[in-house]
Amino acid sequence: MLPVRSQLGVRGANRNTGPMKIVIAGAGEMGSHLARMLSGNGHDITVIDGDQKLLSEVSSLADVITVEGDSTTFAVLRKASVRKCDLFIAVNHEEDANIVAAMLAKKLGAKKSIARIDNNEYLEPNNKEMFIDMGIDYLFYPEKVAAREVINLLGHTSTTEYVDFSSGKLSLVVFRLEPASPLVGQVLTGFADETPLSYRTVAITRGGQTIIPREGEQFMEGDTVYVIARQDAVREVMEFSGKSNIEIKNMMILGGSRIGIRIATELQDEVNIKLVDYNADKAYRLAEMLDKTLIINEDGRNTEAMMEEGLANMDAFVAVTGRSETNILAAMLAKRMGVKKVIAEVENMNYINLAESIGIDTIINKKLVTASNIFRFTMSTDVQAIKCLTGSDAEVLEFIVKPNSPATKSRIKDLGLPEDTIIGGIVRGDKVFIAVDNMEINPYDRVVVFAMPGAVGKVGYYFN
Repeated sequence: MLPVRSQLGVRGANRNTGPMKIVIAGAGEMGSHLARMLSGNGHDITVIDGDQKLLSEVSSLADVITVEGDSTTFAVLRKASVRKCDLFIAVNHEEDANIVAAMLAKKLGAKKSIARIDNNEYLEPNNKEMFIDMGIDYLFYPEKVAAREVINLLGHTSTTEYVDFSSGKLSLVVFRLEPASPLVGQVLTGFADETPLSYRTVAITRGGQTIIPREGEQFMEGDTVYVIARQDAVREVMEFSGKSNIEIKNMMILGGSRIGIRIATELQDEVNIKLVDYNADKAYRLAEMLDKTLIINEDGRNTEAMMEEGLANMDAFVAVTGRSETNILAAMLAKRMGVKKVIAEVENMNYINLAESIGIDTIINKKLVTASNIFRFTMSTDVQAIKCLTGSDAEVLEFIVKPNSPATKSRIKDLGLPEDTIIGGIVRGDKVFIAVDNMEINPYDRVVVFAMPGAVGKVGYYFN
């Protein structure tokens, strides 16, 4: 029974103890999402953009200061008071603008400066130091991270999300309970277990609400279950989903986007791939780029055409066009045709619950990918990794326990952790433990913690 993820390295830990002053350059979808998320966590947010309409939309959704203008100019950056800001985030649509803005902001006094990019070449080891010398602390490439997540999930087809921590020693496995799952109707146990555990349920999402489960919680059909597992127990955990893991031999990708191209590039030597794009010119260019991928110029919303291209014979279908609606509709078609693993990029946050409710296996969202990359810069303590989960408000964090920190003073059950927090696992050198109430935490342990939004800002205190 079941008791119930770096590009350019961070240079130094953030030591702020109160609200941070954060300036965001770019009020598009990603900038507005970050503004809402970060202002909701109590930070002072200023948003820069040249489009007054976008600024008005952001200010109607979040408590922010707006500055109209070009974030690559000194005058606008000074108006936004970047010299006083703790963190500058450049998420304009243009990569060049982000690099220039982040560089100028750092020179003007921003304590940390980070930029979104679209060029993987910038992340190569030889180039990292150059950007650091230019004053940019961190570069992030959301499409690359999103593609990596898709590739990872294609190796664990029975899960909806899969995240490694501590170099793979611990994994977060997420799956929905199908009617055939042996877990349906079972009761959660094992919190005070003295016997070493291999895995533990750390959260359940039911009816759009995520709960930290307690002893006696009953599993129900349709639940999304979050399990922390040791590496040697992942396969066993996956069996509780009610789905079997399948080998991907034939795959169709809808959309010649950056994500689609990266997935095809990395997998075309191992998997038979068909990539579908409606733009004829793009399809021609893709055919030159991806020599082992079959490129098809077709509209993915055309049911008849997709059937002719063999959709029903695919092991996996990945929809990564620039439109959430197209991706959802195409994914629904793939599910109806019996494709075993269906993944869709859904950038419209309002559609995520809808997409999950109609049976799409996995949702990819670049805003959440970006949030996971950026959120740790706003923590008052050292965070080794953080993952913002799709379909849940919760975050999973990894800490290295400091000597003399509160966590080292008593057993887990006596720590007084916030109610919406649960410790999932502990890595101590080469040893891996699934956390139970009576366990003690030692200095320098790596601890993986599952926390709801209200507890995220408090939990770091216990480990630092």
